[in-house]
Parts: sequence; C-alpha cells; structure tokens
Amino acid sequence: MIYGITLILLSIIAVPSLILSKKPNAKELLEKVEPYQGWIGIVFCFWGIWGLVTAVLHIGWLTSAPIWWITLAAGSLVEACLGFLLGFPLINKLFLSGNEKAREKAVRIREKVAPKQGKLGILGIIVGAWMIAASFLFTIA
Repeated sequence: MIYGITLILLSIIAVPSLILSKKPNAKELLEKVEPYQGWIGIVFCFWGIWGLVTAVLHIGWLTSAPIWWITLAAGSLVEACLGFLLGFPLINKLFLSGNEKAREKAVRIREKVAPKQGKLGILGIIVGAWMIAASFLFTIA
C-alpha cells in the first residue's frame, strides 16, 4: 500500500499543470515543494528501483500472486521513471558530473521521456490507486 500512496504523491508533483487546472489554490502548495523537487525525485527514483529489485527477488510470486507481482513491478517502474524525471537536474549534478558519457546518455534518456511526463504522471495516479486497491485484494502471506 505504501508504494501506491507514494506513487500517487509523486505523480501529483509530476503533473502540476493538470492539478492547477482543476484546483487553482494548489499553486501555493506546489511552489513550496518546488525547491525540494530534485531531492524528492532522487528518493523516489531509488524507491522505484528498490521496488523493481524486490519484484525480481520475489519472482516466485508470479505463480502464487501474478496480479500483485505485475502491479508491484509496473508501479515501481513508473515510480523510478517519474523520480528520474523530477530528480534529473540534481542527479546530473551529484552523480554524473564526473562521467561525460554517463551524462550524455542520461540526457538522451531524459529527452525521450520528458515529453511524456504528464501522461506518465496520470498513469502513476492510476497505477498508484490500483496498487492501494490490490494491496487489500491480493494479500501475500
């Protein structure tokens, strides 16, 4: 359930234009979060990567709880991508400043994914809501 909640929160940060069109008073809250957006992105990127690692480590769930495993893997992938997009400037500054090839590759990846950030954010909200529902429907003992 925590993955679903965090994915929804990250998605809300990732699609501010969509939120502002629905609730104009949310602008102040989004402006308060903006200075921390890079750090939030890094944390969620690693959280999403950890979720993918968890999914791989529990590949046996494919036989006992395939819907939950696919949900966990999909949610973690969306979370890692959104985290990467939001934290890219800080990731670039902190981790890739010494390696020019890695920096160029990261820039190419971001250029491909950045135009889809809004759609990815909406997908994140949907997948996050499903993750919360699935955590109640498909418990793993």
